[in-house]
Amino acid sequence: MSENQACRKSDFPEKAEIVSRIRAYFDRELDPIGTLPAEFLLDFFTEEIGPYFYNRGLRDAQAALLKRMEDVAEDIHLLEREQKSSA
Repeated sequence: MSENQACRKSDFPEKAEIVSRIRAYFDRELDPIGTLPAEFLLDFFTEEIGPYFYNRGLRDAQAALLKRMEDVAEDIHLLEREQKSSA
């Protein structure tokens, strides 16, 4: 069994809610669809565009972490004490 098949078979807890929202969207905006087509559509989006959003989230997290590290470095610099010179 490949990694993709393993991910597909192990549904995540929010999947039923997302499928319900997909179906509601189709009911409102397009033609109604059943649960199975909505699950297939979710699987397609998860596989095809999920990595884009995942990678974007990683980049955003990295940027936030770098900003925090800069703030910490500045705070440490402010805590430094002037050294007495030996004359």
